[in-house]
Amino acid sequence: MRYQGRITTWNDDRGFGFISPHDGTPQVFVHIKSFSNRTRRPMSGDTVNFDLEANGKGQTRAENVAFVGDRSSELSPLTRKTILLALPALFLMFVAGSALLHRIPLWVFWLYFGTSVASFFYRADKSAALEDQWRTPENVLHFVDFVGGWPGALVAQRLFRHKTRKQSFQVVFWITVVLNCGVLAWLHSPYGAQALRAVVLFLSAGHRN
Repeated sequence: MRYQGRITTWNDDRGFGFISPHDGTPQVFVHIKSFSNRTRRPMSGDTVNFDLEANGKGQTRAENVAFVGDRSSELSPLTRKTILLALPALFLMFVAGSALLHRIPLWVFWLYFGTSVASFFYRADKSAALEDQWRTPENVLHFVDFVGGWPGALVAQRLFRHKTRKQSFQVVFWITVVLNCGVLAWLHSPYGAQALRAVVLFLSAGHRN
């Protein structure tokens, strides 16, 4: 559900303020990182649309904040989320189609599928973070993403809102996505296909011996 309200307090030096919803409910906290349009600085008196979300302590804050009247800003949160959720499904469909057409081995698809399912451990990792328990190391998460788990990781991040605000993590995550897609593109090339067949034959020979 989208809410609408007016920014009644804004501290531009510290990058946060408060929004008074039009429905009369108590004002909510908002941070500069929650605005979809970063090219425009918020000001007291601005009317905005926003989502309400609660943190682990039950405290509410405004997210996906868009300035009313800013068309690109209002559409971007929904458009971005739709694209990010549709991308993994389309990608896995592409990999499945390539496997069915024998452009890549079928096990490559199952590798993507299995590691994508495993990447849903982002949810368990968030629960552990909230309960101050042992957490999955980030290098393990990145490795799973690199070998094919990034489609599931991308969905999990958006659904469970985990690791989406840590910029350093997101930078490495998207690097693993680019590298993985680069490897997949190479496997579709004649050189990559030949190298993959050579590796499979070598492993098969070793297994027979």
